[in-house]
Amino acid sequence: MPETLIPIVAIVFVGGSHGQEVGLGAILGAPFMLATLAMFVTGLAVVIFARRGRRTTELQVNSRILARDIRFFLIAYLIAIAAAFVESFPVKVVLAVAVVGIYVFYVYKHATDVEEPPADIEGMSPLEVLEALRNPVEPDELAPLHFHRSATDPSLAVVIGQLVASLAVMLGGSYLFVEAVNTVAAVLGVPALILSLLIAPVATELPEKFNSVLWVRNSKDTLALGNLTGAMVFQSAIPAAFGMLFSDWAVTPETTTAFVSAGIAIVAAAMIFGTLALGGGRKLTAKALLSGGLFYLAYIGYVFIAQPAASH
Repeated sequence: MPETLIPIVAIVFVGGSHGQEVGLGAILGAPFMLATLAMFVTGLAVVIFARRGRRTTELQVNSRILARDIRFFLIAYLIAIAAAFVESFPVKVVLAVAVVGIYVFYVYKHATDVEEPPADIEGMSPLEVLEALRNPVEPDELAPLHFHRSATDPSLAVVIGQLVASLAVMLGGSYLFVEAVNTVAAVLGVPALILSLLIAPVATELPEKFNSVLWVRNSKDTLALGNLTGAMVFQSAIPAAFGMLFSDWAVTPETTTAFVSAGIAIVAAAMIFGTLALGGGRKLTAKALLSGGLFYLAYIGYVFIAQPAASH
């Protein structure tokens, strides 16, 4: 919600060229950060926990699920980026509807998926397999409601009140964030578009993805990677569709540097998860995830080279 609210607040409530820049940067920055920096952080966690003897550097994942996520991401994001080269607004509307439809179909596929045995079933004894299938992971208990902490079953009115208050806080925080980005960009003399692209996802999305660090510590690798790839599919569809409909979603001399991040995100995702898509018994390793950091650094270097050139 926070990373999705920032472009909405920037484009709808702040408006103007600065609002457009921050909104577009936030939309393009999320898939880029997820496919590069978030992958690197997760891979680094795998290496650290492996050196401590808690696990190995090879990830035990459900390759079918993750490969499907990446396919949906690539299709949706390629359509979204292609829309930036289209001048006709009616065509952009059609493409926006298409990527939303892709995400709806993606959710349907996951909701109707048949659960498979554990990925490492080949190394388990028959008794261990039966035990794993018989004892699925139980969900955690819900924490008490902040507005009524003593109630085990709070009233619906209090639940809705807390929800509305939470949304109001996030909206206010998003507005302050957008204004702060514009101010800092002016002080530093850098485009708000690039600054938003780099810091908005790190501030809003990356903290959520540290769940993946906790999961790889416990060798819950499909959950850890699915946390990232599922977010990539969402960010490439829903916020991108909003951008197509309500922002200046076009590749121009001013926005080229930002749209390059989309190309890097697509290449990074394809290379990191290409081993799963190719099949043949290939495994996903921490080394593949760590390569995401190289893509992130490459883009930072490109920004430092491209921005001075653009200013001239």
